[in-house]
Amino acid sequence: MSDSKADETDDERRKRGMSPDPILPGMVPPKITVPKPVAISFWLWILAGVVLVAGQVALLVLKDELTEGILKQIRENPVPGQPADPAQVASGVTTLLWMLFGGALTFAVLFALFAYKAREGTRSARTVLTVGAVFLVLVELLILRGSLNVFLLVSTLLVAIALVLMYLPSVSDHFPKVGRTLP
Repeated sequence: MSDSKADETDDERRKRGMSPDPILPGMVPPKITVPKPVAISFWLWILAGVVLVAGQVALLVLKDELTEGILKQIRENPVPGQPADPAQVASGVTTLLWMLFGGALTFAVLFALFAYKAREGTRSARTVLTVGAVFLVLVELLILRGSLNVFLLVSTLLVAIALVLMYLPSVSDHFPKVGRTLP
């Protein structure tokens, strides 16, 4: 006995906490009606990821200037007993920048993946994006405070706007809440 109606849409099934009907080979997947704020939010998440990666590419291009600035700061404020080896500082800066690039690339891919799933109406994807946005803000406020990274600021602003769009009351039906009792 099935509790699914034959003419019920996937959106109606999701509102009842049910998964969409499976798509068998040869079947055309049904078109999902995406609310405009969610569609805009999707592109803002993509843009935020691109801006994050672009910021890290810019830092990699400016690696020599960054290294020279750090060495100058070390020469002006020497720490007794800790000589500054320029080769070691350059190696450390290079390693740090590549790690930050990898992190930015990872964030961009995760933003794209979960924004795509959220555009499909997956509530948990919206939650994951919320956690990612909070993490991005915490990194900016706690770890990188004092450094003015325009790319990170722009990316954080885009993420904040995208997140607000995903929680508007007009799109709440697109992210149905599954009840405690499963059908």
